[in-house]
Amino acid sequence: MKYIHLAIIEDDEMVREGLEDYLGDNPRLQLGPISDSVEGFLEQIDNSLEKPHIDLMLLDIGLPGMSGIQGIRHIRQKLPDTDIIMLTTYEESDKIFKALCAGACSYMTKRASLAEIEEAIMIVYKGGSYMSPAIARKVAQHFMPAAPKEGDVLTPRQKQIVQGIVDGLSYKMIADKLSISLDTVRDHIKRIYRELEVNSKAEVIRKALDGEI
Repeated sequence: MKYIHLAIIEDDEMVREGLEDYLGDNPRLQLGPISDSVEGFLEQIDNSLEKPHIDLMLLDIGLPGMSGIQGIRHIRQKLPDTDIIMLTTYEESDKIFKALCAGACSYMTKRASLAEIEEAIMIVYKGGSYMSPAIARKVAQHFMPAAPKEGDVLTPRQKQIVQGIVDGLSYKMIADKLSISLDTVRDHIKRIYRELEVNSKAEVIRKALDGEI
């Protein structure tokens, strides 16, 4: 049987011991090195008689000293073939993308069960990637087209007419200012009302002042 060599960097003793106890029962996994900091892990690597073989690593972000995100670069310099799974309490988008951009291949929250963490290890070892559902949603939302704001439905000319309304200009004055006919202004006004789902100039002005246009 080919073993999966797994390292763990986690400063919470209870979490670390829970991972060791549960994952250590899997006959396919060989655990070690295990450390409570990136610095401690790197020291273990440097003091090893020979470079250890590590297939995967579970890495926390909020660590004493160097953060997990900062540590990814140093770890990958020494162990370029090791896949890194972030296992952390942080769910902020900036931390997710900083970790992935730095070289982590997966990102999980500590709300995941031990069975889910074990499943993620197996998926990553086989060449896949794993994200906790909440994290996967954040990643998907990041790449989704932004929902258009109400103001985006108006043409540049219609926005000019809205600005004229906000400035208190009459339709005739707006027409003269933009060098268009009064009928054209009225036609645009009808379209503006329809697009913004309003029925009066007062509502148009309110949306404009509220930054919705």
